[in-house]
Amino acid sequence: MLSNPSLALPLEKGGKVAEHYVGRFAPSPTGPLHFGSLITAVASYCDARAHHGKWLVRIEDTDIPRIYPGSEEHILRSMDAFGFDPDAEIIFQKDRLDIYQSVIEQLHAQGWVYACQCTRKMLGSNHIYQGTCRNLNLPLEHQAIRVKVNDQMICFTDQLQGPHCSNLQDDLGDFVLKRRDGIINYQLAVVVDDYLQGMTHVVRGADLLDNTERQIWLGKILGYPELQYMHLPLAMNDQGQKLSKQNMAQALDLSQAPQLLQQALRALHQLEVELDSPAIMLQQAAAQWSVQHIPQGTALQGIYL
Repeated sequence: MLSNPSLALPLEKGGKVAEHYVGRFAPSPTGPLHFGSLITAVASYCDARAHHGKWLVRIEDTDIPRIYPGSEEHILRSMDAFGFDPDAEIIFQKDRLDIYQSVIEQLHAQGWVYACQCTRKMLGSNHIYQGTCRNLNLPLEHQAIRVKVNDQMICFTDQLQGPHCSNLQDDLGDFVLKRRDGIINYQLAVVVDDYLQGMTHVVRGADLLDNTERQIWLGKILGYPELQYMHLPLAMNDQGQKLSKQNMAQALDLSQAPQLLQQALRALHQLEVELDSPAIMLQQAAAQWSVQHIPQGTALQGIYL
């Protein structure tokens, strides 16, 4: 467990971490929110509210060079336009780099991370890192930082996708927590912030399913509580590709918020809600929320935008 008291979770009486539902929506501002983002926001919000839990918003912007101008503002306007009401102040990961660095230093002191001088050219097409720098004891400055993995299966049961397992040593190898250019990797930031924000449940797109074992491993070696996961099927474009900023997905039209909310709930096969103000629609959607109605698989069939 983290030794820095400033990184500890609030405790209930008796010294136990509070047991409740805390979920989140954590977009990256590499472009404006699109319909796939809305599906994730709606599902995470409704699942939290249906469990009488808390719902938070976090902007995952550690990859500063990839931030698209104006996208953070669009995310914040979208939260208002669609009636979402986070239960705490929205946090920005780029303001928390010192926290992530302190975790890297802790892991280094415990022998879990090391500096890696390998470039992409040196690694070639092999996506499984062979541990080339693991025992070289290179200085941490101006190098990538990798975390060690063991030869063991990491398994979890996803609420929608079922059992999922990976042997990180066989499938990936030691993976990067901090890039050579100083950028904190998503895998580290998300694990640390989920812990510090008291997260208990993660509802997100199925495109992040394969990241989960890495995040479970990091949480395990840091002594963090285990989380519950639900990976949603993805909305697709008319070429059969997932909606994404890279595939030029259309930005949400905030003037059509009620209609888009209704479409998102239909895509998730939820019971119909009448057009009204977005806040009232979300309240009704949460009251009749059913995970069992969400389509199985990793893609939403017939949703082409």
